[in-house]
Amino acid sequence: MTVVEPLDESPLRSRVASVGARIRGGELGALPVIAGLIVIWGVFQGLNPVFLSSANLVNLTMQCASIGTIALGIVVVLLIGEIDLSVGSVSGMAAAILAVAFVQADWPLIFALAAALGAGVLVGVLYGLLYTRFGLPSFVITLAGLLGVLGVQLWVLGETGSINLPFDSWIVQFAQHAFLPPWLAYSLVVLSTLAYAWSLRRRAIRRAAANLDSQSTTEILVRASLLLAVLLVATWYLNLSRGVGAMFVFFLALVVVLHFALSRTRWGRAVYAVGGSVEAARRAGIRVERIYMSAFVLCTTLAAVGGVLAAARLAAANQSSGTGDTNLNAIAAAVIGGVSLFGGRGTAFAALLGVIVIQSISSGLTLLNLDSSVRFVVTGVVLVLAVI
Repeated sequence: MTVVEPLDESPLRSRVASVGARIRGGELGALPVIAGLIVIWGVFQGLNPVFLSSANLVNLTMQCASIGTIALGIVVVLLIGEIDLSVGSVSGMAAAILAVAFVQADWPLIFALAAALGAGVLVGVLYGLLYTRFGLPSFVITLAGLLGVLGVQLWVLGETGSINLPFDSWIVQFAQHAFLPPWLAYSLVVLSTLAYAWSLRRRAIRRAAANLDSQSTTEILVRASLLLAVLLVATWYLNLSRGVGAMFVFFLALVVVLHFALSRTRWGRAVYAVGGSVEAARRAGIRVERIYMSAFVLCTTLAAVGGVLAAARLAAANQSSGTGDTNLNAIAAAVIGGVSLFGGRGTAFAALLGVIVIQSISSGLTLLNLDSSVRFVVTGVVLVLAVI
């Protein structure tokens, strides 16, 4: 009797089956966020045709930069299973220091920026020391920091309360009027896609060498082609208005750099290990205290960068800088984007996806002239749905 051997599945078919199995198992990745974003855009476009206009989307991308940068820091601390409730206050303090040093003390702008970012670093070092040396919960440390740093912000501003940044300064021009010429925007799209395809190819070669399941060349080409098409269409549409903002490109660059650090470096692997299990990471030889320290410092530094961007966008720093819903939006953006509140799961791109969702809700409700109370309710509902 002749036994017919079953034919092996093709690599592409096997890959599709693997993706389907992960989806059925609940590992949906960014799919729920993207689907939710499509629904949000569809609803607001139906209610107000201006929402998806090129001009409004340009404004939306520019609004994403400052909050998105702060959310990147939240991503890092969430990955180690901790939280920072003071990022709004840190961003406001950085804005105040920049304004006072640059306008009132007449420091060169580069020194004023260094002072603002340096203050963010010092706050992170303080948090790290309190956590690693005294064992205080990060919730308590950063809640105290929220109040203490806000006090520093008010003290720095003094009786003036509000300081305007010169409109002709390069940082205000960068945040308000700097847009990439079309040729440069398209060139960056092509280069980014080539870098993405190259990284996928290198990863596939490494996995194949280790006898692990890897992506085929066809799949890599398909994914790179889809990314190229999406980026080209988005760039073309934004160029119908003012174009791609330099500040938004700066935020995207931060996302890519952090993604590389988390996925391609020893430090990034240690962050995920600590977030997954502190004791296991310690037994594996990871310097857990250093990882905690670096995460807190990176979070507060990115919060300071976000505060500087926000001040440049408004061309002013005042007592309300970093207050209001800044903390809410930054933390919600990271969680909505897919970062686990319990550590060890998530990527830097969560901040990008989450902040687009947050700002889309804000922009849509603003165009509908609805009260801010409605925006808070809608954002809260979206946050709960994202966690579910």
